[in-house]
Amino acid sequence: MSNDFLLGGDLPVSRLGFGAMRLPTNTFHGPARDPETGRAVLRRAVELGVDHIDTAAFYTSGDGTVRANALIREALHPYPAGLVIATKVGPTRTPDGALTETTDPAGLRRLVEENLETLGVDRLDLVHLRIGGLAPPPHGESVGARFEALAALREEGLIRHLGLSNVDAGHLAEARAIAPVVTVQNHFHAAHRDDTNLLSACEKAGIAYVPYFPLGGGITDLSGDRIAKVAARHGATVPQIALAWLLAASPTILAIPGTGSLTHLEENIAAGSITLTGEDLADLG
Repeated sequence: MSNDFLLGGDLPVSRLGFGAMRLPTNTFHGPARDPETGRAVLRRAVELGVDHIDTAAFYTSGDGTVRANALIREALHPYPAGLVIATKVGPTRTPDGALTETTDPAGLRRLVEENLETLGVDRLDLVHLRIGGLAPPPHGESVGARFEALAALREEGLIRHLGLSNVDAGHLAEARAIAPVVTVQNHFHAAHRDDTNLLSACEKAGIAYVPYFPLGGGITDLSGDRIAKVAARHGATVPQIALAWLLAASPTILAIPGTGSLTHLEENIAAGSITLTGEDLADLG
């Protein structure tokens, strides 16, 4: 199993990265976390070899006082060579902390410019168009106009690569007819495998597949008998085996577990050294 992936044909990244969603708060509407801890987690992640950080401008604490993009800039700027920062646009936070969706080209440009400013860069490595908010992919809804707006910003040089988030096969085909798609970021983990067909399509096309909620996202309990059995065999934790399973499931998968804890960060990164056997994979189904 290779530990690296060539993103978009020109950005080599480790297949085990870091998701920034939990840096400002543990739950989407929860209280703010200590920003110094968040900065320490980011610095340690890079020390441990993380070279792919997934973020968004709407990753904030419920009161808006702690923001993931600000923490990334404060902790890591000037950014080390080879660090890829991916963000997403579409959703925005309202003053009361709720999510709303931006779909118009001018609004999407503003969101891209916000990410450029808050991350302190002249060009964004990777921008995902996120559709549908927190709901499942909206089947049949066109992404064409929105993706064309981002493709225009890519032509301007503000974005290096484009991806999609929370989409189905129809959305992917529509977007690829407009501009290259280098990543798909969808809901997928060991206990939620509904997206297997799209994962296979991405693998055939050389598109990175980036599962969000790779450890269940606080929604799904992964501690079932099958994963626990394999975890015991390796002297590992259930989350570590869940991450190892993702990395074994397809060479196109990039895992981005998120945490605001140094202990959990080190546990997650250690999962990259676990090699699952044929027996393990059979037990995991």
